[in-house]
Amino acid sequence: MYCQQCQEAKSPASTSGGVCRKNAVISAYQDAVLFTLSGLAYRLESADKSLEPCVLEALFSTQTNTGFDKNRFLSYLVCITSHKDALPTVPGEPAACAWTPKSEEEIVTSGLTGLDTIEDVNTRSLYSLLLFGIKGLATYYSHAVVLGKTDETILPFITKALASRFKDMDIQERIGLVLECGEIGVKTLALLDSANQAYGIPEITSVPSKVGTNPGILVTGNDLKDLELLLKATENTWIDIYTHGEMLPAHAYPGLKKYPHLKGNYGSSWANQRTELPKFNGPILFTTNCLVPPATSYEKHVFTTGAVGFPGCPHIGENPDGTKDFSALISLAKTCQAPEDLHIPALLTGCAHDAVVSLAPKVLELVNTGKIKRFVVMAGCDGRDKKREYYTEFAKALPKDTVILTAGCAKYRYNFLDLGDIEGIPRILDAGQCNDSYSLVVIALTLAEACTCGANDLPISYNIAWYEQKAVLVLLALLHLGIKDIMLGPSLPNFISPDVLDVLVKTFGLQPSSSVEEDLVKLKCV
Repeated sequence: MYCQQCQEAKSPASTSGGVCRKNAVISAYQDAVLFTLSGLAYRLESADKSLEPCVLEALFSTQTNTGFDKNRFLSYLVCITSHKDALPTVPGEPAACAWTPKSEEEIVTSGLTGLDTIEDVNTRSLYSLLLFGIKGLATYYSHAVVLGKTDETILPFITKALASRFKDMDIQERIGLVLECGEIGVKTLALLDSANQAYGIPEITSVPSKVGTNPGILVTGNDLKDLELLLKATENTWIDIYTHGEMLPAHAYPGLKKYPHLKGNYGSSWANQRTELPKFNGPILFTTNCLVPPATSYEKHVFTTGAVGFPGCPHIGENPDGTKDFSALISLAKTCQAPEDLHIPALLTGCAHDAVVSLAPKVLELVNTGKIKRFVVMAGCDGRDKKREYYTEFAKALPKDTVILTAGCAKYRYNFLDLGDIEGIPRILDAGQCNDSYSLVVIALTLAEACTCGANDLPISYNIAWYEQKAVLVLLALLHLGIKDIMLGPSLPNFISPDVLDVLVKTFGLQPSSSVEEDLVKLKCV
């Protein structure tokens, strides 16, 4: 095992088990999936073909806190191998093209598949950065495809990126591929933004956190389509539906908030699920990451769907017509007590680009009169690291003339704070899920256009919290757009080598977070 893909990975890598509770065997299965996917991509590229959409789930499943079920990984290996074996061999092709493991022992002990087999530290660092970026890319593109949006350039790029593992490329070529990932990332985020508008334009919405007296089903993750399907399946059943974590912004979409039994949001970020979920009392549907291996107190209530999998937990597959059978989930809910109230205040969301741009005249007036002096983008991820308390304290310490722009589950570090407003403009504007970081860029570019200046000339600072691979893709997208001086924390990725970090620092001004007091000065907030 050699895993560096999340912020909680040990230094230099997790080698016997992850903080995510992924063990060495599951890690080996994930490495095998990625290795064979790269072999498939190598043959596809030689045949001038691209990955099929059905293979995306295999890539998605290797994200942090997503796949824990080795039987699912075995099925992915069978699928990938069948695609691979249907293609002609390539002269001088790498071992991944022909490798077909015959047993679990071979998967675990082959010594072929891990990223640590890439000997040159800078090559490994840049390929890791690219691989983790395309994991985020595959995730976001999967969500867009489910909602009927596709783009003919995305799968060919993922194919090229995976195949590059075995290509003889110099450092500049690999840097170029990483930056191209950011370019494709912007395109994918825009595509998903458009796809999500199948449910209407997000509206600024106060989401209740109080519970009702009916039994409930809790939906966590990012997949709005799954939530819609469940809402339709539970109409007139006297079962309330609650969101958790990154699903909070669903309440801002007219096409989802129209369902009266979409009751509210329960709890906070994924990092707190082992404390909060036992108190929900009803079944929980995990639609995407982040799944923390459940405690025995609520394991019997956990259902997974899509790329998520955990041994012993029922998995709800997709029917050929795109529907899903939630009957077992609904039947269980009817036997459960109502949720226990967590006494969390209502939370504001829906401050995506359409909603905020409509407020642009007022915002520009407040900027021009000095009543808003700075915006701070505090998007990204939450996690269990104690150092993340920094983000709560940073938000508290910001001057009262500063507005926070946020997206992703990082918001749960400060969205419960009563920071007030500036003449009706809330000081915390939550654009939505992690992919809605795209909205924050649109907001910044719109303000820049109105002010006839560049995005880096605006009074905007970036203090980004990363955790997993979707955040890597968002970071690469920001770099592609030319955003400079991004602060990244609570620690820098282990997979970034000193030489690669030096390039990121010199080219883009990337900087690590340190202390609240120092960073307020570095980011020009005081």
